[in-house]
Amino acid sequence: MAPIAFQLMSDLHLETHPTYDFDIKLTAPYLALLGDIGHLLKRYWVVFFLLGNHEPTYQTWQIAKDRVRAFEQRMSRLRSTSTIGKFVFLDQTRYDVTDTLTVLGCTLFTHEREVGERMVDFKGIREWTVEDHNEAHRSDVEWLNSQVAAITATEPKREIVIFTHHCPTKDARALDPRFLDSPVSTGFVCDMRGEVCWQREAVVCWGFGHTHYSCDFVDEHGTRVVANQKGYYTSQESKYAIKKIFMVGRE
Repeated sequence: MAPIAFQLMSDLHLETHPTYDFDIKLTAPYLALLGDIGHLLKRYWVVFFLLGNHEPTYQTWQIAKDRVRAFEQRMSRLRSTSTIGKFVFLDQTRYDVTDTLTVLGCTLFTHEREVGERMVDFKGIREWTVEDHNEAHRSDVEWLNSQVAAITATEPKREIVIFTHHCPTKDARALDPRFLDSPVSTGFVCDMRGEVCWQREAVVCWGFGHTHYSCDFVDEHGTRVVANQKGYYTSQESKYAIKKIFMVGRE
């Protein structure tokens, strides 16, 4: 399989400035938008989208999911009469890019212990409690582990890319140094390094958002960890690269 290019970005926060417009430069056929985007399809073959913690603000998570799912269905119908790309909502979703490459995606909620109800998500999102949040975390982790275990058992030659909104590792290279030992980190990171979905060699790349801190490194398991986050209009992340891509696949 020839290597496949993915363009990746998150945390554009287009909702934070009423006149803010943002043009995404096309650099790859596959685009992954990993949450907190705010407000694409004619230029890309496939656009992967998952919900961050800002999309459901002032509504419930279920309403936010229903709206994105309805949009996905409308775009699917529109594709039958146009040349637009495919919109894929990553909500515990498996998408086979090729016969040997799969994308798995979900929000990957964190497990709240230290911050609890002080986190703004529990004020801005309707009918959302710490208990709901932690149950969603358990569900996402269970789904990722089961998917990776099943794929590696039945399709040993298949490579896997995982996309999530929240950060999946406490590796210092993935986090802003200011928050390495901070108790508030439970609001934006959950350490998946001991889980099946991290340790299997088939998982070649994990892209994430939410932390407003960009990184690109390969960990000790051989997994490439990538984040390309823009941040708020008034406090943009210095390492954000508008044309950022990563390649997946063997020559």
